[in-house]
This record gives sequence, C-alpha cells and structure tokens, in this order.
Amino acid sequence: MSTDTLILKDQFPGLAGGWHYLDTAATAQKPQAVIDATTAALGRDYATVHRGVYARSAEMTLAFEAARRKVAGFLGGAEDEIVFTRGATEAINLVAQTWGVTNLRRGDRVLLSTLEHHSNIVPWQLLRDRIGIEIDVCPLTADGRIDLDAAAAMLTEAHKLVALAHVSNVLGSVLDVRRAADLAHGVGALLLVDGCQAAPRLALDMAALQCDFYVFSAHKLYGPTAIGALWARKAILDAMPPWHGGGSMIDRVTFAKTTYAPAPQRFEAGTPAIVEAIALGAAIDWLQDVGLARAEAHERDLAAVLRAELRARNDVTVFGPDDALGIVSFALDGVHPHDLGTILDEEGVAIRAGHHCAQPLMDHLGVPATARASFGLYSDESDIAALLKGIERTRRIFG
Repeated sequence: MSTDTLILKDQFPGLAGGWHYLDTAATAQKPQAVIDATTAALGRDYATVHRGVYARSAEMTLAFEAARRKVAGFLGGAEDEIVFTRGATEAINLVAQTWGVTNLRRGDRVLLSTLEHHSNIVPWQLLRDRIGIEIDVCPLTADGRIDLDAAAAMLTEAHKLVALAHVSNVLGSVLDVRRAADLAHGVGALLLVDGCQAAPRLALDMAALQCDFYVFSAHKLYGPTAIGALWARKAILDAMPPWHGGGSMIDRVTFAKTTYAPAPQRFEAGTPAIVEAIALGAAIDWLQDVGLARAEAHERDLAAVLRAELRARNDVTVFGPDDALGIVSFALDGVHPHDLGTILDEEGVAIRAGHHCAQPLMDHLGVPATARASFGLYSDESDIAALLKGIERTRRIFG
C-alpha cells in the first residue's frame, strides 16, 4: 500500500471508518473537492443561469458554461459539441429519438454487442418497435472482448449505426474504438460509444477515436448524480431536431410557430442541472490533477492482483480478459452472488452482485448473476485483502 494512495483515500469522506468500497463501476465516491464545489454552488454562489440580469446570475452562468468547456477539453472536443444530459442513459435515448428517428428507416440495421449495458440496448429496441429497424448483435471473443473481426464480417451498407461500450461494465474489457470507427465508417454507418466506464480511467480524444457520438455519466467520474454529457460531431448535432420542448431551447415562440436555439442549447430544455454541472467540472479538475494515466495504471494493477488471487482458488470462476480495466467479475461455486454480497457487507466490504444491467451478457456467460469488484483511485490492496477474507468466511459458512 503506497503512501500516495493513503493520502488520496483521505480525500473521500465517504470512506471514513475503514469501509472497503469495491463498487466504483456502479458509482464512484466523491472527493472533498467535489463536495466543496457542490456546497458552494448550492449555497453562497447559487442563482439561476442564462436569463438573469443581476450579477450573481451572470457569475453562475459563467461557471455553468465553464463546466461545459471543461467537459469539452476532457473529451478533446469543442464546447458547442457538448450537450448536458441527466446521464449516459438519457444521452443514448436522445440520440435514438432525434438522430435515430430522423435518419433511420424500416429495414435499416443497428449493430450492438453481447456485452452492452441495457442503456445501450433498450433505446434501440424502442426505436425498432416504433419504426422497424433491425438490431444485430456482435459476439465476443473467448476472453470477453467485442469481436471486431466478427463485426467486420457482419457489417453491410444496411447498417446505419454501430453502438458499443468502450469498457465493459461487467468484464472490464476495452474496445479498440478507432478500429470500430473505421469499420463503421467503411459501410457508411456512424459509431456511438458508451464511455461510462472509460471516462474515469482513460485519457480521451475524440479526434483520435474518430467516433461520432460519445456519452458518459458524471457520477462514475467522481462527480454528482443526475448529470452526464453527450458529445457529437458538430455537423451531426446541428442536423438533429430537438427532443424535449420548453424554456431555454427556443429562439422565438409564437402560437403559430416556434424556432429553436442552436445546438447544444436546443437539447437542454428547462432550467439545467446548474449545481451538478459545476460539480462535474470540479470532478474533471480533480481527476485531471490526479492524472488519467495514473488512474488507468492504478486500477488495472489492482484488478490484475485480484484476478490472480481469485484464480489461485479452485472454487472461483473469473470472467473477462486478464488485462481488465479496474473491474473483476467472478462467481464463487455454490454461492449466489447476493449471498456473497450480504456476507461481505457484514465484513465492511461493498461489492456489486447481480446482472449489472447486462442480462444478455449473463445469458452468454451461463450464469444468472456475478459478483463484481470494481476499483477507484481510492482503492488499495487492503480492500483486496478484506474481500478475500470475506470470501473465506463465506466459504466456511456455505461449506
């Protein structure tokens, strides 16, 4: 355990008392810097944005739009390519219900993969039921990666969109986004990437990745809940119609006709998540100060240690590739993951147990659920030791 890690862990009030939190893939704990930014924005600095003529409103507007610039810089995109949403789920639904409804027709095809989160499956099924598109599913390699060789063989000019996870929330496997983009563009399709698990761990550059849409949720990135972002190429965003109607997204309203604000504002109807956006900006500042390269190495190393420990047992099945990024899913023979999670909680260890909003992947793995340990920048080997101790206790209870 490094001194550096201990100092970092001390920045997280939610971990006081020695709690071993191994559920970061579900939601990350918040550093004090984000909590302080939230408190200030909700307290002494609070005002509405965009329409107030008084000084504090103007200052809050500057802070809110500064958060948008931070998101743009974090992703390597432009400020007018960033739409604030309630999270990745809403961002994907926004694309489906705006770009999808405008550009897809009956018989057009969308390619997903076996490991997708439900948030990147259900919106396309809703669109299928509405307009008659077809959904194809790319298989996985033996070690749990999206099989891009299979994707290359499956893609045709009928495919208009490829939508894939950058990092699996169950297996921790990492997608070669640039190759996926090249394959999609090769048949004239666009690429949407679910970046929820990648954004907190990998340095991102939209120009290098060459995708067309990228989404993430703030709460997995050490920020608040109820906010996330959609990045889309400016030309694509400009051509997309609005989704929700109301204040802020308009240019001029009459009973005869309404004209809309330019992107991204026309996708942000109503009073925005002001405090949450500012706190997201603080989370990005904090994470960039720590360093994305450090995040990736730290969490990948911890995952490798845990995988080795689990594979040394003869009663554990470990899923996913050996170079999983910060996520380890496993099954303890004869013990339902929910029972394991309950006993671990008694030991002060928090893991995830269930299907992780990836039921098709569970079917592929041949299990109803898995136990999942996932790491953050506050994690260290003491968390692994506590997990292994809890697994031993569980084994004694279940025999």
